[in-house]
Amino acid sequence: MSAWQAGLGTGSHGTARPEPASWWRLVQPTVVASDPSPLRLRGRRLLLSPPWDDDGRMYSDADAAALYDVLNPWHPSDDFYLSLVMEAASVLDVGCGTGTVLKAARAAGHPGRLVGIDPDRAALRVARVQNDVEWIECTAASLPHHREFELAIMTGHAFQCLVTDDELRASLAAVHRALVPGGRFAFETRNPAARAWEQWASAPPAHVVDPAGRPLQIAYEVLSVAGGVVSFTETTRNVDGTALRTDPASLRFLDGAALAGFLAEAGFAVRAQFGGWSGQPLEPDSTEIVTVAAGTPPPSGTPRAEHPTAGRTGRTRRG
Repeated sequence: MSAWQAGLGTGSHGTARPEPASWWRLVQPTVVASDPSPLRLRGRRLLLSPPWDDDGRMYSDADAAALYDVLNPWHPSDDFYLSLVMEAASVLDVGCGTGTVLKAARAAGHPGRLVGIDPDRAALRVARVQNDVEWIECTAASLPHHREFELAIMTGHAFQCLVTDDELRASLAAVHRALVPGGRFAFETRNPAARAWEQWASAPPAHVVDPAGRPLQIAYEVLSVAGGVVSFTETTRNVDGTALRTDPASLRFLDGAALAGFLAEAGFAVRAQFGGWSGQPLEPDSTEIVTVAAGTPPPSGTPRAEHPTAGRTGRTRRG
């Protein structure tokens, strides 16, 4: 069942949903990990941290950006978001990372405007291989757009990188401003009731081979769980156990009631929620809270802004 078959309607240009991106599976490296779920931490540092250059670590930021796609191959969540993207004329991917979903949409024939934003410079270098999508280096809260997109998405649990109330409010307000009146915002967050961090703490290291052919181990250590925020580290090691780099991160786990409150405060109304990527109903023990929200229409008589760059494609660089 696609997102649209689950009752979300159709978009403006009615492009048929493609097959589940089988072309992408042909070019993705293979993950050797037996359980990929602890690895799917897309956006763990993509929304809140300022851009940085490589700093001489044994495994550079460029290496880590290339490794990201190995750790996060195409997933049913990507099929879900791709179906939404293909039905919208203009799409903003907030925390796009290496650009997985927007690249797939363009390859599948999306004819409209696709924009990905992220503060991670190394990830954007990978994304910019696709030069018919706009890639912008900025945070969610500093989005410069105003009433330009029919759809905004945050994939790979990037939403959980918004850890503080202020970060959440500023980012949601910016996404709301970027959407046309009634535009939709789709994202997911892990259900805190499922306590996913307990699986990360107990999982054995994942064994992977990076794009340069180096065999590696990836391990996670949970440092603290407090106030709905889980802090942990991701350590990349050689197969002999030598640590190459350790990245600290924090993710926020919001329950449904708290999530609805933040969305309403930003001017969003929840249109649909699922407990999985095939339209499963949201249950108390669901692992995911998949949400599609819509911006509250402005008061009657408020003029609607035109899309100043509707339909335009091409890479955009800041500064």
